[in-house]
Amino acid sequence: MRSIFSTILVWGVATIGVSLIGFYLTSNLLDDHRPRSPDMMDRTQAFQNEGARKALTEGGPEELDRYLQRLNELFAAQHFLVDARGRDLVDGTDRLVLMARARTKGRPGHSPGGRGRGGPPADDLPGVVTTEPLDGGPRLLVVIPPRHRSSSEFFPYYLWILLVVVLLGYGLAVHLARPLRKLRVAVDQFGRGELGTRIGSTRRDEIGELARSFDRMAARIETLMAAERRLLQDVSHELRSPLARLGYAIELGRTGGDPELALDRIKRDVDRLSKLVAELLQLTTAEGDPDARVARPVLLDDLLQDLIDDCDLEAQARHCRLVAHHEGSPIVIGDGELLRRGVENVLRNAIRHAPEGTDIELILQSRSDLALILVRDHGTGVPEADLTRIFHPFFRVDDDRSRSSGGVGLGLAIARRAIELHQGRIRAENASPGLRVIIELPTADDFHQV
Repeated sequence: MRSIFSTILVWGVATIGVSLIGFYLTSNLLDDHRPRSPDMMDRTQAFQNEGARKALTEGGPEELDRYLQRLNELFAAQHFLVDARGRDLVDGTDRLVLMARARTKGRPGHSPGGRGRGGPPADDLPGVVTTEPLDGGPRLLVVIPPRHRSSSEFFPYYLWILLVVVLLGYGLAVHLARPLRKLRVAVDQFGRGELGTRIGSTRRDEIGELARSFDRMAARIETLMAAERRLLQDVSHELRSPLARLGYAIELGRTGGDPELALDRIKRDVDRLSKLVAELLQLTTAEGDPDARVARPVLLDDLLQDLIDDCDLEAQARHCRLVAHHEGSPIVIGDGELLRRGVENVLRNAIRHAPEGTDIELILQSRSDLALILVRDHGTGVPEADLTRIFHPFFRVDDDRSRSSGGVGLGLAIARRAIELHQGRIRAENASPGLRVIIELPTADDFHQV
């Protein structure tokens, strides 16, 4: 199996290699077929030819020699003015060989002053360009020096580019492949049951987003699996006692005991089991996938007022009074029904354990970017060691918050989960007398009610 590391590295090297070859071939092709202007070349040759003839006519061979030397310096080539037989008009040297080469390698052209023949120099021999005046007079031979170095000789100098690309490609491959390998290891560990596995990536690219998505998925699965295991353990423990009592009551009715007493016991345990199932369903809903819920603006003062109206009859039955204080009207973004269920469980827990004839205080405060909900009863409170444990499922304080109160120990656990799903906190403290439960929720400052 090919890894993404080797794939990226090979593709990078292959790309730059093909690019270098393409640049080399294209450069040679353009060099051999670059557009030339025959008119400009012929005109230049005609101009040089006429200048040389004029120098010869006006100043003789000495002036012609000085003129040709200037041309040699200006055009980096050798210039000779010869007659029709190939004799040099400066020193009399025979230039027939150059004329022959010009005729064999030349390329005819046209210009106002005559016909030019010649071509670009070869890589090993000098090129010769000549003109043939129509009147058969002197002609100019231009010897262009050969190109001593070809493009292929410069090719090794391009290899440093390939080396740099290989190093950069290696760095890119490591940059991309290392986090993917780490993600693969994390997935394998998570698949083997190590639910606490996290990647913790701080990258800001797509790989980082993938790693963070895995972490969020792993956290949700761990939470759901832990909640499921905890519920199975706690439910099995909680069902054992009422089921045993039901069996005892049924046996009591069969043996001819008091049937009314047996039915009362059965009715009481069935009600208890029904309440247990209902609260288990609430806890399961609270511990479900938070991404499946729809977040909307929730006005906390309206939510608390609705709760007071619903719970007032229950408070009156215990000869208690609900006292509410609203300081501001904070707004939070979240699931209104889940928030209502959480605060309601706290309020009903306070009513259940408040002494008769006392007040239950419900206070709403707004502090910068936080909304505070305080619920206080005037009961016996909770031992300091149990202030955090009362938010665990099925926990009860032995001496007071017991089975006789009718609770199954899930109300505050549901409240805690509901608040935490809204990035809030819930805690309890003894108010001397009584217990005060404090709920903190982040507010939506940028939301404006229409």
